[in-house]
Amino acid sequence: MPLKSIPLEEPTLNLTPMLDVVLNLLVFFMLATQFKEYERQYDIQLPSVADATALTGQPDEIIVNVQADGRVTVGADVKSLAEVETSLTAARERFPGQAVVVRGDGRGPYQHVMDVMAAARRAGIRNLSLSHQPLKASP
Repeated sequence: MPLKSIPLEEPTLNLTPMLDVVLNLLVFFMLATQFKEYERQYDIQLPSVADATALTGQPDEIIVNVQADGRVTVGADVKSLAEVETSLTAARERFPGQAVVVRGDGRGPYQHVMDVMAAARRAGIRNLSLSHQPLKASP
């Protein structure tokens, strides 16, 4: 008895989902490189710490950079200690839980970092953190 055979359709490959994934990855990596450039904007060598955990803070934390020669920058502006205290006071009045991260150059005197921390305390900042980088393990 002959069996009736129906010609099968050739399988096709749908590339639309693959292109969607590739374009999403492309956009993600383009944005990620922009964030990396923002972190390298300042020429600061952070001190190293052997036992480090990730710092967490409010999404709108203020980053204060202290250069080795004592210059203080908030964002892209070079400010004096009085100006830093004034801007931190204004930020605290807008948001009482304002977080501040002090990034001091590891090659500079620690007194400059302490001066910035004292200005932050006078401004009423209670959420104050010091930034560091983990110590690289030797092979």
